[in-house]
Amino acid sequence: MLPSPLRLVRWGTMATMRICLAYDCLYPWTVGGAERWYRGLGERLASEGHEVTYLTRLQWQDADQPQIPGVRVIAVSGSDELYGADGNRRIGPPLRFGLGVLIHLLRHGRSYDVVHLCSFPYFSVLAAAAARPLGRYRLIVDWFEVWSPEYWRGYLGPIGGRIGHAVQRLCVRLAPQALCFSRLFSARLVAEGLRGVPRIVGGLYDGELTPPLARHAEAVVVFAGRHIAEKRAPAVVAAIARVRERGVDVRGVIFGDGPQRSMVLSEIAKQGLEGIVTAPGFVDRAEIERVMSDALCLVHPSSREGYGLVVVEATAHGTPVVLVAGRDNAAVELIEAGVNGIVAPSSEADDLADAILAIDAAGYALRESTCAWFGHNAERLSLARSLEEVVDVYGRKIARA
Repeated sequence: MLPSPLRLVRWGTMATMRICLAYDCLYPWTVGGAERWYRGLGERLASEGHEVTYLTRLQWQDADQPQIPGVRVIAVSGSDELYGADGNRRIGPPLRFGLGVLIHLLRHGRSYDVVHLCSFPYFSVLAAAAARPLGRYRLIVDWFEVWSPEYWRGYLGPIGGRIGHAVQRLCVRLAPQALCFSRLFSARLVAEGLRGVPRIVGGLYDGELTPPLARHAEAVVVFAGRHIAEKRAPAVVAAIARVRERGVDVRGVIFGDGPQRSMVLSEIAKQGLEGIVTAPGFVDRAEIERVMSDALCLVHPSSREGYGLVVVEATAHGTPVVLVAGRDNAAVELIEAGVNGIVAPSSEADDLADAILAIDAAGYALRESTCAWFGHNAERLSLARSLEEVVDVYGRKIARA
């Protein structure tokens, strides 16, 4: 069943809108910050009486179909593995998803007031822009990341990287209403030729907003994330080894899984840290929160982050964070040095070890200031606040239309 014919009905102070969300992943069949964002956005809009359709790819069995109150979920492409053995996105699934979005919007575009989708992996943006003259909907694109030409070349090689950057640049110019989650990528959108003004929304944190009470830490260093090249999980193991060499008896827990898991396990063996550093893989969120709440610090040496949700999640437990400086790492915007963590100059073992030791030396006082930082920023960084901002953007778009 598709949205009813074009209409706008007053809903409180805002018109009821017909909204199409498009992302090739759906929470909880896949897990990540963007998945939570679009699921939460759909639920919030539906709860306010808006008509919501969610376009995605097939990720479920017939007996386990999505049941999101008030949200129609439509699979416009088949079930595909998104990532190759190297941890990079495969080209086939986003092409097929983009084609599915194009066909759907050519058929039903006039049934929507707003089409809102994620920039990556780009083909759905090209599809929505191509169908827009016929559909006459407002087009809004979220830019969690905007890759530099250098990063594109490192990701796809000199030729593929040049093509990838050209496609990204085209998408920037085709979708003037842009939302992003960091100052870094807001500025990069403008540099890439955005025709409008990007709007920075607050954050993606969907947990408890009450400031935590500071608690004394256990000597445990935590990593939580996918084991892919840019996350640099093996570097955490080497850093723990260096801290122990300097006389501080710390242990480690490396949560997550991915193409570099074997490298993590090899590094644990190489450093002789079996039984000291564990790598339990993907576990329940409750288990991560339990370990994180008592940890000395979260170490997240990623080279590329569009936002850094895990940083906010750690500080929500009063746990300081170690990040690494980098031109593609927007997560550093969430760290106030010496207040809720440290930004190390590199992911080298000595630099990460220096940061861990500094957090250990700061002790309980740093945990208190981390709790205070979260209390001061929690509402601004919450998913609820960001959803309010997006609904406001929708309303302004419809009013101008």
